[in-house]
Amino acid sequence: MMIITKQKPGEKVLEMAQPYEKVFIVGCGSCATSCQTGGEKEVAAMAQKLGGKAIGSAMVEETCDLRLDRRDLKPYRKAVNEADAVLVLSCGSGVQTIADFTGKVVLPGLDTCFIGSTERLGRFHDRCKACGDCVLEETGGICPITRCAKSLLNGPCGGQVEGKCEVGGYKNDCAWVLIWKKLKEQDRLDLFTTFRPPRDHSKKALLTDVIFE
Repeated sequence: MMIITKQKPGEKVLEMAQPYEKVFIVGCGSCATSCQTGGEKEVAAMAQKLGGKAIGSAMVEETCDLRLDRRDLKPYRKAVNEADAVLVLSCGSGVQTIADFTGKVVLPGLDTCFIGSTERLGRFHDRCKACGDCVLEETGGICPITRCAKSLLNGPCGGQVEGKCEVGGYKNDCAWVLIWKKLKEQDRLDLFTTFRPPRDHSKKALLTDVIFE
C-alpha cells in the first residue's frame, strides 16, 4: 500500500512558481518515487522546466517524516533559506511537513489521489480512504467506503446489474457483490446482514493528530 500521486500539469506548476524568483525543489524517495511522479528523474525534469528559477534540489527519503526532512535537507540549508518558495513533489502530507519544517511558501507539484495498491507500474487501485473506523473484518477484506462508488455500508443499492455498478456505466464490479462472494467463500455470510450505523465522522476528526505513548 502507498499514497498514489499524479503530476500537476506543467503550466499549473509554472503558474504557481511565477511570483517567485528562487525556487528550491524537493522530491520524495518513497511513494512518489514508486509512482514516478517525484523521484530523482522527475525532480531533474522539473528543475529544467523552471529554468533559472530553480536554485537547487534535494531528495528526502520520506518527506512526510519530519526526522528525515531534518536529516536529508541539512546539507541544503543555505539554498533552502535563500529560496522564496519550495516546490515539493510528494503527497499532500509531505508538502505540509516540508512547510512546517522550512517555514517557507510551499508549492505542491503533485496531486494526491488515494491510498492504494500497485498492480504494476502505472496501474494503481484505490483501496483506503483513511476513514479512521475500519470494518474490513466484517466485509471480507474489501472496503465498502472505498470500493463502493456511493460508500454504502449495508449492502448494494438498486443500481447494480449482474454484479456491475451503475456508476461509470456498469464497467466496475459492485463492491457489495464482491463482499458477498468473499464472505460466502469464507463461510461467513452471516456478517453480510450485520447492520452498520451511519459513520461517526467525529472519529475522523479526532484522528487528525495522533500521539501514541
